[in-house]
Amino acid sequence: MAQHKSAKKRARQNIKRRDRNRSLRSALRSAVKGAHTAISGGDADLRETALRAAESSIRRAATKGILTKKQASRGVSRLAKAANRAS
Repeated sequence: MAQHKSAKKRARQNIKRRDRNRSLRSALRSAVKGAHTAISGGDADLRETALRAAESSIRRAATKGILTKKQASRGVSRLAKAANRAS
């Protein structure tokens, strides 16, 4: 356990960041999963909406440091490619 004042503060900050990252990562995975489901479903309007939400979520995760920019770009590209193949 942390003994110094600064180490205790750092431990508190780490806990806050971990919780924030966890919730963002969970939302990201849910959005991507929803997009994949919509892509395989067939409805064009639903597919477009889900794809837009997933892309937004991926970009937001990259901004927050959950993903690197390259990972985000690759994820968006793969989703768009899958959507184009389905339509």
